[in-house]
Amino acid sequence: MDRRYFLALASGALAFPRPARASFAAPPLRRLSLVNAHTGERFDGPFRDAHGPIKSALDELSYFLRDHHCGQKIEIDVKIVDFLASVMDAVGATRATVLSAYRTVETNRLLARTTFGVAENSEHLYGRALDIHLDARLEDAMQAARAMRRGGVGWYPNSGFFHLDSGPVRNWTLDGSGFGRLLQQLQQLLAKGGLSVSDRGELLLGRTRRPPSAAQRLALHRTIANAAFLAGGH
Repeated sequence: MDRRYFLALASGALAFPRPARASFAAPPLRRLSLVNAHTGERFDGPFRDAHGPIKSALDELSYFLRDHHCGQKIEIDVKIVDFLASVMDAVGATRATVLSAYRTVETNRLLARTTFGVAENSEHLYGRALDIHLDARLEDAMQAARAMRRGGVGWYPNSGFFHLDSGPVRNWTLDGSGFGRLLQQLQQLLAKGGLSVSDRGELLLGRTRRPPSAAQRLALHRTIANAAFLAGGH
């Protein structure tokens, strides 16, 4: 082979760019440190590694986050666990207190009768929601959660917790303000004849004095009951 041809060929091979070798860094372990406000139990450890969710850890979390009223548990949605971990990382929180997690239908109905803001079809019923307290930067954590747009975020400043769920993106705040005004509006409505009671004890609406529909009666009942409950300071 011609020497010059060989040298040219060799130099060309050396100069030809080699494909870059991709480098993938394994994602770090995702950890959580939690305490259950009702049982005093703790979860402290990783729940996700380079291969994905750690099944044994999620099984432990499903028990840890069980309905403490009856002991029943459900498979916890890993998305809500990821959501909480991301929120805690965002504000540098090292530990969170869980106030409510999975609820059975019976527990949810019980809470709906005594606590304002409990949804009938709550994400808690499906293992997709957590009510969380942090010792510091609670409001910052709530704001960080809303900015992530990864699910529902409820803010309960007077009660000292925020709600997270892995359902549709939506936000709400229940701070207890306005309930005295709501009772006053109901009283004014009664005084103006917007609501009245017939001789037979039936509730009547407006000037037409027609009985409300079943849905209207239920909505009115819940509004009055919830407002009266909170106004009583319970």
